[in-house]
Amino acid sequence: MKAIAEAGPPADARQFQREVVEPCRPVVLRGLVADWPAVRVARTAAGLRDYLARFDCGSEMDAFFGDPAIAGKYYYSDDLTGFNFIRRRMRLGQAMALILGDAPADQSVYAGSLPLCDYLPGFEGENAMPLLPASVRPRIWLGHASNVSAHYDTVDNLACVVAGRRRFTLYAPQLVEDLYVGPIDHTMAGQPVAMAAAAPPGDPRYPRFAMAKDAALTADLEPGDALYLPKLWWHQVEATAPYNGLVNYWWDAFAAGPDAPYTSMLLAMIAIAERPAPERDAWKALFDHYVFRRNGHPLAHLPPERHGLLGPLAENYGKIRARVMYLLRGGA
Repeated sequence: MKAIAEAGPPADARQFQREVVEPCRPVVLRGLVADWPAVRVARTAAGLRDYLARFDCGSEMDAFFGDPAIAGKYYYSDDLTGFNFIRRRMRLGQAMALILGDAPADQSVYAGSLPLCDYLPGFEGENAMPLLPASVRPRIWLGHASNVSAHYDTVDNLACVVAGRRRFTLYAPQLVEDLYVGPIDHTMAGQPVAMAAAAPPGDPRYPRFAMAKDAALTADLEPGDALYLPKLWWHQVEATAPYNGLVNYWWDAFAAGPDAPYTSMLLAMIAIAERPAPERDAWKALFDHYVFRRNGHPLAHLPPERHGLLGPLAENYGKIRARVMYLLRGGA
């Protein structure tokens, strides 16, 4: 394994976009949120609990509960039909009392992906993130020690450690075939996981994983540190302290409109995936030419005024989208 690249906090949003986001590579930003009030009070569990209680509006959420035997590793059951944890509906304050309370819990507890505006309104006003647009809303993750299996997000991610310690292990998107990915619709929390990364070392079911493991990137983050994680990078997240807190921001840094690349992939699956291999290769050639453009613009040999729908996307987005919708409705 190699270490994830590191950098100091960017001076402003422009520098963050240019030097951190645009290269589409993971970067650890040491001390990015070290001055947040939440980070300062989180030196003790009671301090964090009392601070968060100021904002708690009493909303309900689903928490994961795991027996001691799973050691905080929330995963599938042995037969893959279910999971090794249970979900309980409760108020966030109840979960915080179990995670950050004085008495030890008889089970590990994990509460994640909670929009702060819905559960702790006012928190983001005191713990601001000026590097991102105001429309990007943060989420909070709280729990005992845990091990979240390697998965990917379809959007960019800025993860900020508030309490405890986090070890991130990353795998590049190009390693997907060596990760032995699980089902895309029967998942722990929405995204498929890399089953090889969750298996015991040397598991004979996953012989190619050794190559992915050698190419993995890793970093240990302390309170105040942050990680920029580009979309589609696989990441295993281990929270190693008795109590842990993280705030993250999900956004698409390069969106031209409301349509997501993942939607295009699903459509391509039903339209192309089970056609004969020679036909799939033919479509791949067209995708490479028109979409991935490794050799530049597909109509670079023509004057710009003759590019039509392949002209600047800002001018043609609506036209292309209308054409797609027309075709999906059965138009010819």
